[in-house]
Amino acid sequence: MADPVLVTKENDITTIMLNRPEVGNRQSDATWAQVTQMFDDAAKSSRLIIFKGAGDDFCLGRDSMGVAPPTPGPEAYAVRERSETIFNLYGAFRNAKVPIIGVVQGRAVGLGCALAALCDITIASDKARFSFPETAHKIMPTIAFSALVDRMPRKAATFMIYSAQEIDAHKALMFGLASNVVPANELNGSVATLVEHMKKMPLAAVLALKEYARAAFGMSTQGATDFARNLHATVNSFSGIRS
Repeated sequence: MADPVLVTKENDITTIMLNRPEVGNRQSDATWAQVTQMFDDAAKSSRLIIFKGAGDDFCLGRDSMGVAPPTPGPEAYAVRERSETIFNLYGAFRNAKVPIIGVVQGRAVGLGCALAALCDITIASDKARFSFPETAHKIMPTIAFSALVDRMPRKAATFMIYSAQEIDAHKALMFGLASNVVPANELNGSVATLVEHMKKMPLAAVLALKEYARAAFGMSTQGATDFARNLHATVNSFSGIRS
């Protein structure tokens, strides 16, 4: 039986690939917990992380999406514990000290869509599709919504969450879900070009840009300016920046 998630490393570039293409790369909560650890481990020894899905789709979310909950339902503490699996996964994306590049070739649904949003850079093919179908399944999707608060404009996020409508890659670019949209047959080449550029950057600069992006967008303008001033002086005076 194939591993549900594959981790490969070439020098200091780590690729984490969801590997259940026959079910759209849906994963169990136990596997998502393992993915969290994979990101935590990769961030310690990598320049960047590439996150992708095998087959036609990026990720259709959790195994449990669309499955009727048990009756009687679990108590709140049990629900909260289960939810922590996903919040911890989100934290791995937000807290990684290295940039994460998401590669979306097909559908990104529910949790899959949230993870596409959480990547620092998301390259999508023109065949990619994005949706949050939770309200159509009578699920109140604040877990998914919480992934978007620092990634998408409010009106774009609320439209996607309330409507459960699927959007195409170009609208995802407009909404802030994607960073760039390329023809499907150019997706891998576009990602490779970006990775090659980032491999040539000094590692200190790669890490500093992620450090700044992680904090600055939640700061006041003055705070972000002061942080930029200090980080710029620290990194650009570092002896290894031009090595």
